[in-house]
Amino acid sequence: MAVLDIRQRTGWLFTAVIVGHIILISAQVNTQRGVPVLEAVTFGAFAEVQRAATSAVATTQEGWQNYFALQQIRRDNEQLSQEVAQLRITLQQERALAQQSRTLQQTLGLRDAAEVKTMAAAVIGSGPDAFFRTMTIDKGTQDGLRQDMAIIAPAGIVGRIIMPSRRASKVQLLIDRDAGAGVMIERSRAQGVISGSGATDELAFHAGLIDLEYIPSTADVKVGDRVVTSGVDGIYPKGFVVGEIQSVEREAGEYRIKVRPAVDFSSLETVLVVLNAPSLTVDADEGR
Repeated sequence: MAVLDIRQRTGWLFTAVIVGHIILISAQVNTQRGVPVLEAVTFGAFAEVQRAATSAVATTQEGWQNYFALQQIRRDNEQLSQEVAQLRITLQQERALAQQSRTLQQTLGLRDAAEVKTMAAAVIGSGPDAFFRTMTIDKGTQDGLRQDMAIIAPAGIVGRIIMPSRRASKVQLLIDRDAGAGVMIERSRAQGVISGSGATDELAFHAGLIDLEYIPSTADVKVGDRVVTSGVDGIYPKGFVVGEIQSVEREAGEYRIKVRPAVDFSSLETVLVVLNAPSLTVDADEGR
C-alpha cells in the first residue's frame, strides 16, 4: 500500500511539473498577434466567465424588472377596474336623475296645460293589499289637501284621496276594486261609470283591467275607443284620459266592457293633486 501511495504521489507530481512547464512555455511563447499564449488563454477563460456572469445578472435584472412591471400593471388594472366600476355607478345615477327630470318635466307640462289648479306630490309608498290598490303621497292637510281630491299624472287619471293626514295622504287608485269615476267614450260621447273589476271579475282585476258600466245599449262602442272623464262625479276634471277599451261584449242586452287604464300605476313617482273642483259646464262638443 505504501509503494502504491508513493507511485500516485509521484504521478501527481510529474503531472504538476509538466503543467508548470507548459505554463512557463506558454508565458514565453507569443501568438501571431504578439500576445503571450498564457495571457490569451487566461483572457479567453475569464471573458467567458464574465460573459456568463453578465448574462446571469442581466437575466436576473430583467426578471426583477418584469416582475415589478407586472406588479405595477396589476395595480394599474385594479385601479382602472375600480374607476370603471365607479363610472358605471355614476352613469346609473345620472340615468336615474335624467329619468326623474323627464318625469318632472312631463308633470310640470301637464300642470301648465291643465286649467285646473294643482299641486305636485311625490309617491312615498303603496298599499300591500292585492285587491285594495292604494298609494301614499307626501302631501297632506297642512298643504291644503282634503278627502276626494283627484290625483292625476301625465298619462291620465290616477285616483282620489281617501285618507288625508297632516303630512301625507292615502290615495285610492283607479284600479282599486271599490274605485269609481264618471266617464264618457271620447268618440261617441256616450257616458258611463268606471269601476274596479275585483268584485265581479278577479281575472280582469289582476290583469289591470277595469269595468266600464251603464253604457246605453244603443251607444256606439268599439275596441280601441278612448275613455275620458266626464266630470259629472264632482271629483275628476273633465276630459282627462282614463284608458282604452280592450273588449266589448253584449250580455242580456247590456254591454260588458273592459278598459285598460292609461296610467302605469307601478311606475308612478310624481303626481299632481287637483286642488279645485272640476267644472261641470257642458263643452262646445256636447252643446252642438
